Amino acid sequence: MTGAPHDRTAAGEAAWTPDLLAADPHARDDKPERVRAMFSAIAAKYDLNNRLHSFGLDQSWRKAVVGWAGITPETDAVDVACGTGDLTELIAEAGARRVLGIDYTPAMLDVARVKSGRSSKSGRPGRAAPEYRTGDATRLDLPDGSFDVLTIAFGIRNVGDPAAAIREFFRVLRPGGRLLVLEFSEPRNPVVRLGNRLYTRHLMPWTATLVSGDRSGAYRYLPKSVATFLTPDQLAGLAGDAGFTDLAIRPLTFGTCSIVRAVRPA
Repeated sequence: MTGAPHDRTAAGEAAWTPDLLAADPHARDDKPERVRAMFSAIAAKYDLNNRLHSFGLDQSWRKAVVGWAGITPETDAVDVACGTGDLTELIAEAGARRVLGIDYTPAMLDVARVKSGRSSKSGRPGRAAPEYRTGDATRLDLPDGSFDVLTIAFGIRNVGDPAAAIREFFRVLRPGGRLLVLEFSEPRNPVVRLGNRLYTRHLMPWTATLVSGDRSGAYRYLPKSVATFLTPDQLAGLAGDAGFTDLAIRPLTFGTCSIVRAVRPA
């Protein structure tokens, strides 16, 4: 990862241009810098676009992660690449003892903190209020073995070095701790796959850009980054290489996204 990145969108330069996306965006050394600039540009309309373009399913996918995480009143959980805090807040509502959200983009965390204030007022009595921090998934400023659950939703694809991030996740989890990675995936059914590609690669980039008023290229990057990223099986392989066991994959909504679950051995 690079150091403090220059905000390309603030300087009037798109984070992702068609020329840049003609190649694999995951191969770029400046990918973290461009991702941060992109999310800074779309933070204000990020939740709206998520709800509209997932047809409201994005929250059900996050709830599936929470359900598979095994949250109890003794659970300390960290949500990495937490964005605007949707999954972080669901973990808090599930009753975790401590909830920490970490993201690389301060503008996304600004939205998360506003949302958290509203959720704390309307949520169940005694729910833990999440703490939000800026941080790098590949270099987490957290002690070894300090969490029972680590989640990352639609974020591992945006990390500069996913393998390094997963090794960090192993380090900060306690023995018996659970890692849950939610990410977009390619449906195996050919008919569903074709429909998904037509929607995500052609219709969604146009409508999402219109809704957000985005000039960073974020919604051109999204389908390209999914198409060129690791499969769920490959992500599970990285987790196994890092030392995780009990690897499992759960496809959601006909395989348009998947949860990879792994456990740090006791």
